Parts: sequence; C-alpha cells; structure tokens
Amino acid sequence: MTGKPLLLIAAGGTGGHMFPAQALAEAMLAKGWRVRLSTDARGARYTGAFPDGTEIEEISSATFARGGIVAKAAAPFRIGAGVLGALVRMRRDRPAVVVGFGGYPTIPAMSAAFVLKLPRMIHEQNGVLGRVNRAFATRVEAIACGTWPTDLPEGVIGEHTGNPVRGAVLDRVEAGYISPGDYPMELLVIGGSQGARILSDVVPPAVAGLPMRILDNIRVSHQAREEDLERVEGFYREHNIRAEVRPFFEDVPRRMSEAQLVISRSGASSVADISVIGRPSVLIPFAAATGDHQTANARGLVEAGGAIMVPESKASVEALTEMIMSVLDNPDGAMQMARSAARFGKPEATELLAAMVERLAARGYET
Repeated sequence: MTGKPLLLIAAGGTGGHMFPAQALAEAMLAKGWRVRLSTDARGARYTGAFPDGTEIEEISSATFARGGIVAKAAAPFRIGAGVLGALVRMRRDRPAVVVGFGGYPTIPAMSAAFVLKLPRMIHEQNGVLGRVNRAFATRVEAIACGTWPTDLPEGVIGEHTGNPVRGAVLDRVEAGYISPGDYPMELLVIGGSQGARILSDVVPPAVAGLPMRILDNIRVSHQAREEDLERVEGFYREHNIRAEVRPFFEDVPRRMSEAQLVISRSGASSVADISVIGRPSVLIPFAAATGDHQTANARGLVEAGGAIMVPESKASVEALTEMIMSVLDNPDGAMQMARSAARFGKPEATELLAAMVERLAARGYET
C-alpha cells in the first residue's frame, strides 16, 4: 500500500459497463490515485485495454437472469462468497471511494462498501436504471447519469455527467467530418460489444440495394457475431461489396472518425462515442433491452438532429436502404447531422465523473 487514495471500480462484463469504467480509471490514475477494478471472468476479457497501473481483482459473482435451475440456485452462494471476499480485501486495503457501473459483478463490491459505510456512488449509463443499479440507488451517496433524463426512483437525485468515453475516442473529438461525395466512403456497422443479429440480417442487403453510383464508393466495416461471420462475409463478397467483417474491432474510434455514416445499436457507450466524435448515425434500439432503455438512450441524439432512429419492428431492408441514401446522397444534410451530434456529445463526461469521485472522497475523509 502507498499514501495514494484508492478508488475501487466495480463493473460488469459488457462493454457498456467496462468502457466508461476504463475511462474513469485512466483519469484517476492521471490524478495520482491508485485504481483497482473488481469484475468477474466475463469482465476480465476487457481488462487488456485498461491503463497500466490498474489493479485487477477477479471476484466470484453470478446472475439470476441466465442459466438453468441449478445455476440460479447456486447464484446466491456465489454472490455471498464474493461479498465476503470483498469485505476481507476492503478491510485490509480500504478504498477512499467505491464506484459501481452496473452488472451483477458489482454486487459484491457495492454490498461490502455498504456494510463498511465507505463513500460509494454509482454511474448509470442508460436512460433507465439497470437492475443492480436500481437495487443500490437508495444505498449510495451519489448517482452519476450518463443519459439525461434518467428514470430514477422517487426521491433520488442524479447528476448529469454524460457517459465517459475512452481516451482513443477523446483523441478524435476534433477529427473533421468529410461529407459524402463521389469518392471512397466508409460505412461502420456496430452492434455493441456482443454484436447484433438484426444488423447482420438487414444491413448487407440494404447496402446492396443502393444505387451503383454510391455503392461503387462504399467500404463497409461490419461487426457481426461469430455465428454470423461466414454468411455476412459471403453476402458482401457475392455482391462485390468491399467489406471487412469481424466479431470485434479493436479500433472502433478510428473507424468511426473515418466513417461517413454509422449504423448501430443504441447502447449507452455507442451513443456516447458517436456523439463525442460527431458522426451521422442510424440507430436501431435493441427491442428486448430492459425497460426499453436503448430507445431512451437514442432519443436525445435524435431530437438534437444527429441521428435517425428506427425500431426493430420497422427496420426492413427497404427502409434501411432509404435511410442510408438520405445521408449518403445528401452532403449538406450529413454535415448538419455530424455537427448536431458533436454539439450533443459530452467529451467532458470523464472529468465531471472524476470530480464527483474527488468530492465524495473529500466528504468521506471529513466524517
């Protein structure tokens, strides 16, 4: 241990939770703090992108939402073991602040922090609180909201920080947008950290339906699930469309900054990245998202004029072709969308969240 204050970040195993957690880790390490990340095996897949100096703590956790009867029956015991382990570690090395980003892996750390009465807060990325964050919303001292407004329990007050984005995204805040034209254009298709089946079903034929004068200039970067890779690659190849198809792009910020149009789910991190970099987008919210939170996430960017939103039920091939055309065949309109998206973005979100952590730590030391 050192004299530096310790920030414990608890985050679940999806990019929506891990990317803003990574951004906060980068900021707090730069401010001279120690940072420890508490996550599970799924979250550990994302730790390679966390900055050097982040201490990684893999904990025992489980979900009640997946698995069979045996797995669900074992979940309380696994979570209980995680809470006990977190209590032991926090007593030995006491965090100045504990921040939860949601997901079941945050339960042990947030529960232990509650028992020990440590300064604690949560960051909710979406416009609707996730299950775990809702459970802790009345048991923390502060709530940072990535999407505004956020549906909060009665009597609970949140602070709008925006969603922190990674340094690689912030590096492209000033990247100028090149309007569509009679030259090579980039189309980026992303479905969140897990990919999206509907984008693999609808986007390739929608692109193939574009007029040849536009199609000749397009190159597609398409994120697809592993099980969809072969058929998506095959479709693009059969239709002579230049495309790179992968289950995960390590360089999404670069590809996004070079894109004339982004087609995406409206997960909180995706919306934050699109708006901070400032790119026109077509957003297709995940219909089964808890509380329809992806529609809530997209609404602000759409109302700002930076995006077009289409529900899954209406995302036909023909409709998507028309939407792509409305951007790629309208340079002035596309530029206006890019500017509107950039105005909507909150590149200062990480610093606002870091400031909340420091204020909470100061109050904690005073009591």
